[in-house]
Amino acid sequence: MKKVLALITHGFEEIEAVTPFDLLRRAGAELTVAALGAGTDSLVRGRGGIVLRADAAFEALAGTPEDFSALAGKYDALLLPGGPGTFDLIKDGRAAKLAAAFAARGKIVAAICAAPLILNAAGLLAGRRVAAHVCAWDEIPAARNGARVETDGNIITSRGAGTAFDFALALVEALAGKAVAAAVSADTMN
Repeated sequence: MKKVLALITHGFEEIEAVTPFDLLRRAGAELTVAALGAGTDSLVRGRGGIVLRADAAFEALAGTPEDFSALAGKYDALLLPGGPGTFDLIKDGRAAKLAAAFAARGKIVAAICAAPLILNAAGLLAGRRVAAHVCAWDEIPAARNGARVETDGNIITSRGAGTAFDFALALVEALAGKAVAAAVSADTMN
């Protein structure tokens, strides 16, 4: 069973989080949703006001940035949903360090909407094919390519809420293979 760590904070885009969460679980992945800055109750309010309870507070899981490599060693992929909260994650800096730790171990790093900006801050997008929300195009000019989803090595990126299903299926395929992704797609009548 593949293990995925997802990182959310207040202002996450609900569709970009819940859609991959659902499809990953349908594919049999073990998903841990970590909340950064949510407090001890791990309740996180999305951009549209929907509240999710994360599995754990990020601070309790991750420890210090020096521990991020060890944390990355426990998972097969890192999932970063987008939304306005992405800019808080960029300011905080730990999400970029975590993404770099996953990438350094050759793990899958998946980001959608504005979240590829986190990967950019981590130095992971140079020379790669990338998709991202229009708000990221000035900082990531390669994202202007119009692609809905881009998979380049271990990096998976996507444009936004309208591409969340395609993004989730790309992540499922990268983790579990084409047959599992096709089965999940058929199960959801995609």
